[in-house]
Amino acid sequence: MAGRAGGPDANFLRAYRPPPGGFDEMLDADGALRPHYRPLIEALSAMSEEERSGRTASAARYLREAGVFYRVYGGADPAAEQRAWPLAHPPLVVSEVEWAGLKKGLIQRADFLERLLADLYGDNRLVGEGILPAAVVADNPEYLRPLAGQGRKGEPLLRFIAVDLGRGPDGRWWVLGDRTQAPSGAGFALENRVATARAFGDLRHSMKVERLAGFFQRFRTTLYDLTGSATGRVGLLTPGPHNETYFEHAYLARYLGFMLLEGGDLAADETGVAVRTVHGPRPIKVLWRRLDADYADPLELYAASQIGTAGLVEAARAGHVTLVNALGSGILESRALLAFQARMAEALIGETLELPVIATWWCGQPAERDHVRQHRDRLAIAPAFPPASGAKPYARPTLPALQGAPDDPLFGSAAAGLVGQELVGLSTAPVVMDGHPVPRPVTWRVFLARDDAGWHVMPGGFARVSHSADPRAVAMQAGGHSVDVWVRSRREPRPVTLLGPGESRFPRRLPNALPAHAADNLFWLGRYVERAEGATRLLRLAAGRRGERDISRPLQMRLDALLASFGLANGTPPVDGLHHLLRSAFDTASRIRDRFSPDGWRVLAELDEWLRQPAAPDDEALVRLTGEVLTRLSGFAGLVQENMYQFTGWRFLQAGRHLERGSIGAGVAAALVKGEPPEGAWEALLEFTDSRVAYRRRYSVALSRETVIDLTLLDPLNPRSLTFQAEHLRDGLAALPGSAIATAPDALSRRMARLAVRMQTAEPMEVDEAFLTRAKADFAAISELIDGRYFAGKSITGDHEADDE
Repeated sequence: MAGRAGGPDANFLRAYRPPPGGFDEMLDADGALRPHYRPLIEALSAMSEEERSGRTASAARYLREAGVFYRVYGGADPAAEQRAWPLAHPPLVVSEVEWAGLKKGLIQRADFLERLLADLYGDNRLVGEGILPAAVVADNPEYLRPLAGQGRKGEPLLRFIAVDLGRGPDGRWWVLGDRTQAPSGAGFALENRVATARAFGDLRHSMKVERLAGFFQRFRTTLYDLTGSATGRVGLLTPGPHNETYFEHAYLARYLGFMLLEGGDLAADETGVAVRTVHGPRPIKVLWRRLDADYADPLELYAASQIGTAGLVEAARAGHVTLVNALGSGILESRALLAFQARMAEALIGETLELPVIATWWCGQPAERDHVRQHRDRLAIAPAFPPASGAKPYARPTLPALQGAPDDPLFGSAAAGLVGQELVGLSTAPVVMDGHPVPRPVTWRVFLARDDAGWHVMPGGFARVSHSADPRAVAMQAGGHSVDVWVRSRREPRPVTLLGPGESRFPRRLPNALPAHAADNLFWLGRYVERAEGATRLLRLAAGRRGERDISRPLQMRLDALLASFGLANGTPPVDGLHHLLRSAFDTASRIRDRFSPDGWRVLAELDEWLRQPAAPDDEALVRLTGEVLTRLSGFAGLVQENMYQFTGWRFLQAGRHLERGSIGAGVAAALVKGEPPEGAWEALLEFTDSRVAYRRRYSVALSRETVIDLTLLDPLNPRSLTFQAEHLRDGLAALPGSAIATAPDALSRRMARLAVRMQTAEPMEVDEAFLTRAKADFAAISELIDGRYFAGKSITGDHEADDE
């Protein structure tokens, strides 16, 4: 492959010096390229540094435009907790021969874990025979007693797991830990693959890299088969948008066609589980759980949980819902279990595990505790069990300071909650920094899914590399980076799509019932966007008139009062106030970003980022800034209008927009026309409603009260008039669920019809402050009635969280 400007980089590997005594993924012990890495590194070396930078920049641009992010806990500013996804290059490359051996060991481990969980929640043979100390189960906060006995049903309790691997200095892969509670990273693995395809798609193709879509296609088919119906529903149960991997939950739900649900979207009891939708409750049989088990049901598990579903445990016990993975599966993540792996595997599967685990000593046994105390300088001290609900993870003490001290946890009752683990040096992999690769410690998370035929392994996964030479910094929360994983094949991988087989005839299916929480968020997204636009128009109007010295004192006072109602009062930098309004729209859009065009979401994300920058305080600069904001908001509205599927969700978003635009228009007009309208009031109303051009074309006379009110407030063809909002809101609400013509009109329908008729029949002379104040009150009342009919107690002012349609 020829390099571009600047020519090939013959010194591409000049800074690459793996640490002595360790294993390097790219170079062998003699410093030569390993065969499976050679095509990639030779191709990268043949490029100029400019070309490599351009390629990786295209990957970063994709991730930025797609809005791929994760959250870091503990920041003072909630907005600062959201971080761009840190993808590094090049990918970790795995040979076909090595993958075949790893896959066999991973499937064996998955079988072992499945049988282990069934025993712990079934016959407890391991405890009964003395292979596993009873305290490892009984004292474990992840052992959920309300689910005891679920392992006897014969149904698999595990269907999707992850295994964290690290390679030791001897070249063997070791199991660092199992992820069975709610394994994260599969969605990020998909995004990594899409991003690296933007940068190195030609290399991926020439190196015959295994594809990931087939793994997800099989998993999706499995979950839909579990519903037992061709029209069954599958939901992805998420803790909500404040979770560190919420982006992944939304992405996977969209990719796999699942409903994205939170605990509040569900109603559960001994008869089953239903999704609360704007169409009424709809039964659901399968939930892919990304919510920690103890938070899932406040009735029988963690009572303080506010993100669970009361009755979910009872529904699961009765067999009315399949949870993937089963509640209680998090016990398998306990480090204490690693100390008994060999004997448990022999008892459960009659085999020695092919993938070794790190040597672990549980400090709940006297001999093992003594061993850990004596060798603590060469061991890692870690929690034996996952933390209890609401508790903070155990913070490792400063060992030299505590050694031998009375409060040393290894000398007291807390010892049973600790393990000692052998320190294993991680292998290193190349990561490009400052244009050239450097060796960095790497771990690899591999995903497995189960169907009726057994376990299947994702050919790739999610690798993490440290940002420094410190192996403890591989975690995302600690500043680590992610890399794609390429598993090579001798054959050209077969293209796979999740769109399904082509058919000459097919039924046109409408989207699933819309969860009430999602409808709530869509409705408020429309309102927040319109609120930001209204404030921006008002700010531009006021700044423009001040800049032209064309504003009377009474008019300026009225405009200042209106700005204050939007939080843009004097004393607060107007751009900060505007950013606060747009942030409400952006935060709500972040929760339902899978419901409209990614381009639409990106417009709001760019606006949020743009308004964080310092702005000049003068009026001329403010006019330019507000004009730019309005242009981008118009782009968002156009993208939503043209790209969003125009079904129930779209109707709620449009209802929010019409309602807020009508309410703001009535409020602004009432403030301008009350009493004796000040000089410039009619020009201001025309400018606020963007109606000056239409006025000049329709009326040859000078400005008058009647003509301005008729065009800006009453004309049904003016998309900013109150009549236009009332008519379109009425028509949109009539198309929503529960608005059948044959039924008697309810309070919402009657209030909406009265408002529309009053606006259609009004004469300009009767439109005064009282008329407009009543119209504004009508819009507010309609909002409350919409909430009462469709959102059923969902919050409409704070945390708007969303799901799938």
